[in-house]
Amino acid sequence: MTENPWKIKSTKEHYDNPWVNVVEHQVINPAGNPGIYSVVHFKNLAICVLPLDDDNNTWIVGQYRFPVEQYSWEIPEGGGPLADDPLDSAKRELLEECGIIARQWTEIATCHLSNSGTDERAIVYVAKGLSFHDSSPEETEILHVRKIPFEELFQMVMNNEVMDAPTIIAVLKAKQLMLAGII
Repeated sequence: MTENPWKIKSTKEHYDNPWVNVVEHQVINPAGNPGIYSVVHFKNLAICVLPLDDDNNTWIVGQYRFPVEQYSWEIPEGGGPLADDPLDSAKRELLEECGIIARQWTEIATCHLSNSGTDERAIVYVAKGLSFHDSSPEETEILHVRKIPFEELFQMVMNNEVMDAPTIIAVLKAKQLMLAGII
């Protein structure tokens, strides 16, 4: 069942800006009936970094998220141009948001964030060998950065205090990799 059961009859672009493109497809659905399917195309990768120091502390970023109208605690994240090396984007985001430079990087996950309506893809890294510098958030970011034990962040995820999907993915995957002695 790996073949595409959807048939596209026509496509119309409804919106385009430097970050997203929205199209509506007139389709024949898998049951053979006509329908529509709208897709949001993201023009950047979602880049996510779980920094860990030698004592298993991490840094999380708090900020108000406009689309969901809520304050959110999450690992450092941002957009990386599709044409750029994702690791370079991860290094930039970690320095920009937290003022951290890492010597060791491990990619632990690649995932689709909401594949029923977008093509947004996230790449998640663990960063180690940390050194600390000045941060330089973008003008759209009012960030609160907290250093906490990884286990506290794990409990925040388990208690639904963290709603950000990349953070949940990073924490749960990192926990399993820690238990296996891989990171």
